[in-house]
Amino acid sequence: MKPSIPKGTRDFLPTELTKRNYIFSIIKKSFELFGFQPIETPSFENLETLMGKYGEEGDRLIFKILNSGDYLNKVDDDLLSSKNTIKVTSKISEKALRYDLTVPFARFVVQHQNEITFPFKRYQIQPVWRADRPQKGRFREFYQCDADVVGSNSLLQEVEFIQLYDTVFNDLQLKGTTVKLNNRKILSGIADVIGEKDKLIDFTVALDKLDKIGKEGVEKEMIEKGISTNAIEKLQPLFCLEGSNKDKLNSLQELLKESEEGTKGIEELSFVINSIEEVGLQCVSLELDVTLARGLNYYTGAIFEVSAPEIVKMGSIGGGGRYDDLTGIFGLKDVSGIGISFGLDRIYLVMEELNLFELVDLPKPKVLFLNFNENENIEKIKAITELRKNGIKSELYPDIALSNNQQKKQWKYADKREIDFVVSGIEDNKFVVKNRIDNSQNTLSLSELVSLVK
Repeated sequence: MKPSIPKGTRDFLPTELTKRNYIFSIIKKSFELFGFQPIETPSFENLETLMGKYGEEGDRLIFKILNSGDYLNKVDDDLLSSKNTIKVTSKISEKALRYDLTVPFARFVVQHQNEITFPFKRYQIQPVWRADRPQKGRFREFYQCDADVVGSNSLLQEVEFIQLYDTVFNDLQLKGTTVKLNNRKILSGIADVIGEKDKLIDFTVALDKLDKIGKEGVEKEMIEKGISTNAIEKLQPLFCLEGSNKDKLNSLQELLKESEEGTKGIEELSFVINSIEEVGLQCVSLELDVTLARGLNYYTGAIFEVSAPEIVKMGSIGGGGRYDDLTGIFGLKDVSGIGISFGLDRIYLVMEELNLFELVDLPKPKVLFLNFNENENIEKIKAITELRKNGIKSELYPDIALSNNQQKKQWKYADKREIDFVVSGIEDNKFVVKNRIDNSQNTLSLSELVSLVK
């Protein structure tokens, strides 16, 4: 049987992994430039830690881990015959693969609150798992690159996170990227003024799908969730807000003037937008999008979503928001937090499509020593050791060439790996070096070889 891997997962060849590591390095450098500290959490958590934190749709996408041993032995026959998935799952599964990095981070903060200094700025780059339907840019196993701050209510954090997005995408040369911005308080205010405050979650989950299913699809889903046609009619101005960010804020101010919470959301957005206009951005554009909801229950303030350049058809490549009460679900009250995430896999696909990896080199030796004479190998190994001490990547081809064909194979290896300097042999205690950059050949001492390569 031909070997295969599960749908929604991938193997990475050296070239692919080099490109991914390039993105990781840019993001990590920017995280540390902004003062974030690294942490890691386990790949799986207790099921109760994750369930109920992502909404009904999110809960369905959590990969549950079966208990070890005879897990069905503890389930009575009546429960099994009832085929109640939720109840049966609670009996046979106590753990699950993490769905994102934010909820485990909230658990981490509560568990280690006496060991960290607030406000605590953390970054985390690890894989997560979702039982989603695989498609372009959407995988069941993928990496998230998160940065969060907990212990600060300041809106300056929102400003800094937009700057962080700008710094990363500028370094990746992803021009034309858009950071979309909204505020959960505005969504609550809208639900209030249309008379559907008790259906806020249904309202935001449907609204968040506007890009995927369109205006008619959103309205249809809202009706199915019990939101009245009269309320949907009052929503129409939202679907056609135009103009600058300030124009949109002015329109919202009129729409939400009767909502205290909505007005508060407008004030917060105004501060962030005005601050960004003052400090400026290098690469990304900032766009107020009042239909942005991001469907997750824990956001309470600002909501971010990053769109790739328009010439690339791709879903969001980043997102996040403020969650004033997330740690409260684990017993630590009144700790405000805000965080963002970079979608590594989608960023990779966008950069591939835009040919932005042209300058990324695959890790390879700078110097290759061919193996044509076994008696020379100890001297070659000594030379390689010295080159490595000088920070020069070097290697000896491992198998001895006993024929012309085998020698050609070693030269072909150097060709395929695009190695700049090839040592073919030793003459009078000096090395015969082929410089494949300018196609010259010289006989050099070890010190001369080091100087040449450096």
